[in-house]
Amino acid sequence: MTITEVFQQFMADMHNTRWFEYVAVFAGIASVWYSRAENILVYPVGLINTIIYIYISFDGHLLGEATVNFYYTVMSISGWYMWTRKDQQKEIVMHITYSSKKDWMQQMLFFLFFYTSIFMALTYFKGAFFDGVIPWADAFASATAFTGMWLMTKKKVESWYWWIATNIASIPLYFVKHYVFTSVYYVVLLLMAVFGLFEWMKKAKLNKA
Repeated sequence: MTITEVFQQFMADMHNTRWFEYVAVFAGIASVWYSRAENILVYPVGLINTIIYIYISFDGHLLGEATVNFYYTVMSISGWYMWTRKDQQKEIVMHITYSSKKDWMQQMLFFLFFYTSIFMALTYFKGAFFDGVIPWADAFASATAFTGMWLMTKKKVESWYWWIATNIASIPLYFVKHYVFTSVYYVVLLLMAVFGLFEWMKKAKLNKA
């Protein structure tokens, strides 16, 4: 595909972008901003994004993306609870920390389990009725997102590494599926994830001290 063809596809798909996709994108950007700042609004604002994207994904026959956003929705509710838990002194229980060696092993196994499961499922569904599925790429984007979201609910610095991987994979993935505004959205999220990583690294060092 030439640069001219890429630009033409971009303009055509932007013209076809529906209003609620814009709402979902801006809610998603706001949610990442709040997560970077360790603000509880990450979850209620994020729910607006994930619920809309569940509809968009089903409407576009994107089973993998629908599954990811359903998972985001469930984990957002769980994370909302975990981030607001307080001890007997009314102090927040959970703080930003680095993963231990045991945590790293768990998250790698978590990723591999979901990558394998999603890849096998999407390979089957691709042959059945989801022609737009790209099994290896969809599985990678989904499994890294699953891992990142899980670690974010636990306030682990390493969640941002997984988010960065998700964003890098999602940029071309959504573009080839003609969701170019969402593709641009993941470019923005990638930049925000890098800043979020450094922000959480600073906070983790302060919490350790």
